[in-house]
Parts: sequence; C-alpha cells; structure tokens
Amino acid sequence: MDAGEWIESFVRGAMCLLGIVGNNWLAVRSIPSKTSQIRTNEMLFINLAISNLITNVLVDLPDTMADFADEWFLGRTYCAIFQFCSDLSATSSIVSTSLITIYWHQKLVGSLSRGTAPVRLDSLRLVAALLAGGWAMAVVFSAPHFYFVSLDTSNSSSDDCVESFPSPVARQTYEAMYLTLANAVPIAGMVFSSIQIVITLLRHQARIVAMNSEAHSGAASAQANGDAPPGNQAQAPNAPSAQEPSKEPSNQAQGTVQPSPKEAPTRPNKASGSPSNQVRAAKSVVAVASVFLVCWLTHMVLRISSNVHESSLVVEVASYIAASYTCIIPYIFLYGVKKLSCSCRR
Repeated sequence: MDAGEWIESFVRGAMCLLGIVGNNWLAVRSIPSKTSQIRTNEMLFINLAISNLITNVLVDLPDTMADFADEWFLGRTYCAIFQFCSDLSATSSIVSTSLITIYWHQKLVGSLSRGTAPVRLDSLRLVAALLAGGWAMAVVFSAPHFYFVSLDTSNSSSDDCVESFPSPVARQTYEAMYLTLANAVPIAGMVFSSIQIVITLLRHQARIVAMNSEAHSGAASAQANGDAPPGNQAQAPNAPSAQEPSKEPSNQAQGTVQPSPKEAPTRPNKASGSPSNQVRAAKSVVAVASVFLVCWLTHMVLRISSNVHESSLVVEVASYIAASYTCIIPYIFLYGVKKLSCSCRR
C-alpha cells in the first residue's frame, strides 16, 4: 500500500470508530429508565442506532480490515453476508430516519397548535408495525445479495468482494426497483415533512417576534402615560399590611406547623413536553434531514451512474458517503434531545 491508500484506510477506520461510538451512545441514552415506559422517540432512535451499527460493525469494519490487508481475506461466505448487510442496514436506516422526521413534524405542529395532545405516531403499536414493515422490505431487497456475489481476482495475489448479477439487465432492474421503493419513496416523505417543519418553525418565530414587539410597545405606552410598572402595583386586598399585625392565629401557639407553599411537591414536566424542547428537537431533525439528503442523494446518483458505467472509484466514493452519514447523525440527534453528555441520569 502506498501513502495515499494508507491515509484512505485510516480515514475509513476513524469514520468506522466514530460511528460505532456515536450509535452505541445513541442507543444507550435512548433506553428508558426502570420507572418510565419506552416512548416513540426512544424506539425510533434505538432502531436507527441498531441499523447504523450493522453498517459500522458488519460492513465498514470488515471493509476497513480488507483495505489494510489489501485484499478480501474473509472468503465468499462472508462476502455474501457483507453485501446483504450493506443494503439491509441502509434500507432500515432510511426508514427509521423518515419516521423520525414525520414523528417530530407531528409533535412540533401538535405542541404549537394543540398543546401536548397525542399524535398518531405516539402509538407504539403503529410504530412497531411500521418498523417491522421497514425491516421486512429491507430483507426482501437484500436477499439477492446472498446469491449474486463473487470474489473478483483483479490480479494473481488479491481478491475483491463484488456483486455478480446474471446479466446487466437483471442488475439494472434490481437497482431501479430498490432505489425507487426503498430510497426515493421514504426520501420523498422526509423531504415533505422537513419542509413542513421549516414552515412551522418560521411561523412560530414570527409569532414570537410579534408578541415581543406588542409587549414592548405596550410597556412603552404605559411609561408614556405615567402608569406604574407592574412590579410596583398596590398589594392585593387579602395580603396583610406591613403596619398591621396579622390577624391569623399563630401556628406555633397551636403546636402545629403548617407547611409552606414552597414545600409542596411539584412534578417537573418531561423535557420532551416543553414547546421549546420540541422546537430544539425539530431543528435537529431538520439538520439530520439536510445531511441525509446531501449524502443519500449523492449516493443514489453515484449508484445509478455505476449501473450505466461500472467504475470501482464511483462505488468506493458512494460507500464513503454512506459511511459518513452513519457516523454524523447520532451526534446531531443526541444534541437535539439534550442527551449529548456522559451522565447516565435521565
């Protein structure tokens, strides 16, 4: 291996390590505590992390090892597993990311318009059924890779794990169906939900600016009319005066201690129920959708072009783009839901 190939292998290894750490982190931080029940958001994050870890551990790691060894040394059996897991994890990751985008669009709109009213994807049964359908579709589209693989010997000393369809027509038919049903359709839903999230965020921001301007103009007009500021208004009639002794019986004289209102237990709201946290999480979803679209659209274009004109360089670039997606998005999601910390408390 020359210097360029060593650098390429180290970069691929660093991306693989970053993806393994990030997706394990996302899965662990999404596991609910013993006293709480799993929610839709946590189920989707765990499913996404598992999908990405299949890519990191069963696809990227063996590929990196093969790069350092300068040949495919894991045999034809694992070559079939390698190709199967590649499309399996990619399809499941696309479905998970699409469902996360749709879910947070529903939560954001519901939070800003109807308060904390439940949305359709709050149903765990519905989400489980959708995820099961996504895995089933991933298995169906990945199954041909068990049969259409081979070890390509470019020279007498090294092998390479490649797909080997019976004919170019069969390959193009498979790729067209896979890219349409398992890529284009989920991506279209993600694009639509992301646009709706952006529109909702802009309207929410405009509403906040209008409310702040009204409050500022109201305070300015009150000051111009000589009205007292709200903080200096007269005390309420029921409040005891500073010069008058309180007429209420002393608790100490009766031997009982009346609890102070400050001591009343209050149950804090969950972080996900606050509108501000909904907005923060929705912004992270838009960021992930943007990264996803850049990576996956480029990946689709390169994959289509490789069907028209086969090129090992194009296939290699497409695999790097897919790997970059799996190692970036867990950290964006962790930041968006305020779990990008080493604390294990929830």
